[in-house]
Amino acid sequence: MASKLCAVIDYGMGNLHSAHGALQNASPDTQVLVTGDPEVILKADHVVLPGVGAIRDCMAEIHAQGIDAVVREVAATKPLLGICVGLQAMMERSQENGGVDGLGLFRGEVQYFGDDLQEQGERLKVPHMGWNQVSQIAHPLWTGIEDRTRFYFVHSYRVQATNDEQVKGRCHYGVDFAAAMGQDNVFAVQFHPEKSHNAGLALLKNFLNWDGQA
Repeated sequence: MASKLCAVIDYGMGNLHSAHGALQNASPDTQVLVTGDPEVILKADHVVLPGVGAIRDCMAEIHAQGIDAVVREVAATKPLLGICVGLQAMMERSQENGGVDGLGLFRGEVQYFGDDLQEQGERLKVPHMGWNQVSQIAHPLWTGIEDRTRFYFVHSYRVQATNDEQVKGRCHYGVDFAAAMGQDNVFAVQFHPEKSHNAGLALLKNFLNWDGQA
């Protein structure tokens, strides 16, 4: 019988199969459920908020299904992990789609990389897609993962944090941006740990073993 339960929140927006498989692989003894049922989510030991696509659509579904209230309750009581747009949804606001309010768990804004993003005179493609190094800031979820390890990114919008104490990982692609945010028992990443091979599995395993203490 599984000793722990991890709920992956299903609100219709997210790479749920990939996230489920990676979490199960990272901790075979953990029961990983993809669910939109608030009761199940609130009973879980660990909770994951994934997300892909446009932030306006994600936030619309989060509000329509009452997931916003569930996420806020989880954030106050147990370990919570945001992935990709899941991180962006946790910020105060996004510039995408003319401006969309987020859940405000972290301070800062989600900003577009720009149509003329450059590095040393060379134009960079947007979205930022592929492997990039993450500079770590001390946190239990980095345990056993070397600093500046590469993780897999796919995004056109980046987190510009206004509270440096909440930034737990940084990345550079034309500009510096927050690749990981953390506060109390909440941690969130812009990259996709479920697509980041061994380093991603190590982070997910650390999350499933985490008691929410920084």
